Amino acid sequence: MAVLVKGESGFETEAEIAGSFLKRMLGLMFIPGLPEGKALILSPCSGVHTCFMRFAIDVVYLDRNYVVVKKETLFPWRIGRFVKGAGSVMELNRNAAGKLQVGDRLEIVKAV
Repeated sequence: MAVLVKGESGFETEAEIAGSFLKRMLGLMFIPGLPEGKALILSPCSGVHTCFMRFAIDVVYLDRNYVVVKKETLFPWRIGRFVKGAGSVMELNRNAAGKLQVGDRLEIVKAV
């Protein structure tokens, strides 16, 4: 399901929600890249890896209310942090999460 995600700081992206086990497990593996302005939300999720990925990503860890609790950039073949309190993870292109800060609340506006 594709949704529009907006943040307090003017952040906006279209995201696909990976709600099934298989979609969460595959994530962004084996694809050449993520289209500009797109993201993937893994839910439920509190940690990710970039094994079998071909590009760097920004990883935004969200609590159950979609508040940013941590963010980091991961390069291919790395293991991200396990973030206690994270209920979901949003993966974006590298530098796409620049407007987001810890404590920002995101809102899923509508299905697109």
